[in-house]
Amino acid sequence: MSERDVDADLVARVQRGDKRAFDLLVLKYQRKIMRLLSRMVREPSEVEDVAQEAFIKAYRALPQFRGDSAFYTWLYRIAINTARNWQAANHRRPMGSSIVETEDNETFDQIDNLTDISTPESLMASRQVVDTVNAAIDTLPEDLRTAIVLREIEGMTYEDIAQTMNCPIGTVRSRIFRAREAIAAQLRPVLEAGGDRQRW
Repeated sequence: MSERDVDADLVARVQRGDKRAFDLLVLKYQRKIMRLLSRMVREPSEVEDVAQEAFIKAYRALPQFRGDSAFYTWLYRIAINTARNWQAANHRRPMGSSIVETEDNETFDQIDNLTDISTPESLMASRQVVDTVNAAIDTLPEDLRTAIVLREIEGMTYEDIAQTMNCPIGTVRSRIFRAREAIAAQLRPVLEAGGDRQRW
C-alpha cells in the first residue's frame, strides 16, 4: 500500500466521522508542516499557532476533499495559504534565516564539495555555505523561494509542487531553475574561496 493510499484511507475514515484517523494524519505530517511554516513565518513562537490553524482548516475542509491530488499536497497548499494570510494580517515579510539547516545541506549539490568537516577551517567553510544559501533563498521572490523549498528541502515532485502552488508544471520548473541559478551565483564565490583555502 503506497503512502498516498494510506492517506486516502485515513481521509475516507475522517470523512465517515473517525476523528482518530485525523489525529493520525496530524501526527504523520505535523513535523513537515512545522518545518515548512518555520521558513515562512518570522516569529518562531507563532509557527505552532499557524500550523494548528492550518490543520483546523484542513479538518473543516476534508468533507470536500475529493482526492484529485495527494492529501499531503492539498495539506501543504492549505499551510502555505495560512502562512500567507498570517503574513498579510501581521504585515510581515517571510522569514529568511535558518531556511537551510545543517541537516538539509545534502540537498544542494554544491555543498557536496565540502566533504571533510574534521578541521576548524572546513567547519567554518561549511557554516559559511549554509549561511550563504540561507541568505540567497531569503532574497528570492516568494514564488521562487516556495518552489525551491518544496523541491530541495521538502523533496516534493514537480507535479506535487505544481498542485501545491496551483500553477502549471512548466512554471514550477522555471521557478526552480531561476532559484537554483540565483543561489548558485551567490554560492560560487564561497566555494571558490574554499577551494583556494584547500590548496594552501
